Amino acid sequence: MVKPKIGVVGIPGKWSTEVLADAVAKASGYRLVIDMAEVTAELDSGRLLYRGEDLTQLDALLVKKISAQYSPHTLDRLEMLRQLELAGVRVFSQVERIIRLIDRLSCTMSLYNARIPMPETRITEDPEAAAKAVEAFQAAVFKPLYSTKARGMTLIEHQSGPEQVANEIAEFRKQNPVMYIQKKRELPGKDLGMVFLAGEYLGAYARVGKQGVWNTTILSGGHYEGYQASDELIELASRAQAVFGLDFTTVDVAETDQGPVVFEVSAFGGFRGAHEGMGIDVPSRYVAHVMEALSA
Repeated sequence: MVKPKIGVVGIPGKWSTEVLADAVAKASGYRLVIDMAEVTAELDSGRLLYRGEDLTQLDALLVKKISAQYSPHTLDRLEMLRQLELAGVRVFSQVERIIRLIDRLSCTMSLYNARIPMPETRITEDPEAAAKAVEAFQAAVFKPLYSTKARGMTLIEHQSGPEQVANEIAEFRKQNPVMYIQKKRELPGKDLGMVFLAGEYLGAYARVGKQGVWNTTILSGGHYEGYQASDELIELASRAQAVFGLDFTTVDVAETDQGPVVFEVSAFGGFRGAHEGMGIDVPSRYVAHVMEALSA
């Protein structure tokens, strides 16, 4: 039996990319890590080339990481992968489903339309409306539409005074003309990553924040721990991930004094959190799912 040729789109040298490529190699005997910065789409020939290799000849492609940081350019890279789907290459997860998660506003609107509880949110280009949001929320988190791991997020507090608030809004607007603003919820020092494979719940891990830091991300000094989620949280996260139908995803959930809320659904995260917080080898499970799907 001929084993499938499966490529991995990711960041060469990064842990999550390499462990996924290792799992693919172990299962199939083929290993190829693809850096999208070196990919060329030939629309006239129908080929998608990477270092001289035509990716349309692959049987499948796993998208682990499309770029080091999110931006509108990330969407361009994903659009290029549609050429593979047109050629009959199975892409995990499907490109259109990933695209809905790259832009924070697109993700939010999809969750909002599905009645998934989220923090109070305002979107505006008007600095005066942004200042009114800060006043209403008292403490507001300004988030770039394209970002990962809290990069570029800014906490603006009403108690700083009108002049300081205006200055901080102006500074944020330099890079983010469309302002995505959420009320800062009081968290119990952690939030959760809830892991799903093909819609099946695998478990949860906690991101525990560093003392004195307002967010819980690992980049800000946080760390992973295991977590036993309640049935209520599992049901909420399951509903959130079902909106997008990805093959692998994590749902960022927080427990607050007003009940649980969903921050976002991720197309790319979760490997290290599952490894360090849950002790689960997600790459091997993911590849087993892909191999089964290809043989069906």
